[in-house]
Amino acid sequence: MVACGNVNFTHLSRYSHLSERTIRRHYHRGLGLESLNQALMGSCTSPQNVQILAVDATFVSKSGRHTDGLDQFYNSKSGRAEKGLAWSVIAVVDVEQNTAYSLSAQQTPAGLSTSSQPQPSDESSPSGNRLDFYLGYLADTQPYVPESITYVVADGYYSKRKWVCGVRKLGWHCIGKLRRDAALKHLYEGPQKRRGRPRLYEGKVNVHDPSRLAWVAQVDEHTQLYTAVVYSVSFKGRVRLAYVRYTRKGHERYMLLFSTDLSLDAMSLYRYYQARFQIEFVFRDAKQCLGLADAQAPSEVALDTHVNVCLTALNLLKADLRRGHSLSEPLSFSVASYKRRALNEHLLNRFSAELGISLKWIKSRLAYRKLLDYGTIAA
Repeated sequence: MVACGNVNFTHLSRYSHLSERTIRRHYHRGLGLESLNQALMGSCTSPQNVQILAVDATFVSKSGRHTDGLDQFYNSKSGRAEKGLAWSVIAVVDVEQNTAYSLSAQQTPAGLSTSSQPQPSDESSPSGNRLDFYLGYLADTQPYVPESITYVVADGYYSKRKWVCGVRKLGWHCIGKLRRDAALKHLYEGPQKRRGRPRLYEGKVNVHDPSRLAWVAQVDEHTQLYTAVVYSVSFKGRVRLAYVRYTRKGHERYMLLFSTDLSLDAMSLYRYYQARFQIEFVFRDAKQCLGLADAQAPSEVALDTHVNVCLTALNLLKADLRRGHSLSEPLSFSVASYKRRALNEHLLNRFSAELGISLKWIKSRLAYRKLLDYGTIAA
């Protein structure tokens, strides 16, 4: 938390009494931090708060011929597939706090197919595809997920039948985003014929005209919300549809959200999907301030330790800031400022130890607090 510059073995040793070799050796042993993250979330969240499970992957640029897991992964920053590493992250999002707490991260193996369809077996490449890996990883992490969680929220990449069926088998409901050209059908609710097969559907949903959908609310000045229970051709089942119609730069646009829980109201569906974006702030803070993308180790175990330590450090930061504040309200904070305060405190304690000066009677003075805030972002 106090290291300046890239957070790698060399820089960590400069701010510690441990040598670079010792730190490197500890990283190669591996750590299981899911239980610690579970305990941290329990200390800084309230059982009464609505919580959802967010799943997403983040790209980390990496070079080198001997790094485990190197493959072509989609980089949202450049909008194309690039050579590097990908990490699947599972986080618990507290909707009331509007904050995400990472639970676990695991590296996506190289060589997995990007197609959701079964691929022919090849001894030289791993079996299965990336969706199979994500579902397996989700199942492995399930014991650490709070029991109160009902919904797993993910972006449009995960809106595939294999993912939806896999999540439902684990006992959760899916919330996600559909393609703009998704094939959806209205359910038929009129009288049935006396003979023959009952009529199930009543035409395709026109995504450009929501007039046949039930209007819910005016979310804000530019956004309207519609809903209906429809049949999804892709998922081969019924879903709760939330049709979001909004205006951006003078043009009308729309977004299709879905939930496998038919009893979920559209406003909550829209709210939960919005809360999913908090996992993106976890990626941002971990990369910009905590060195998630700074690992120089080539081995899979050391890389796994580095990424999970960075995410756990962010959880510790949030737990420390949450002390003395309500567990049901959002809390604004700056990771860069918190890191600067930690560095200033570390330096003052180092000066005290090296010069033999006691700070016992100084810490209560206003000047000491000003020194701690030196270089932080003004509130």
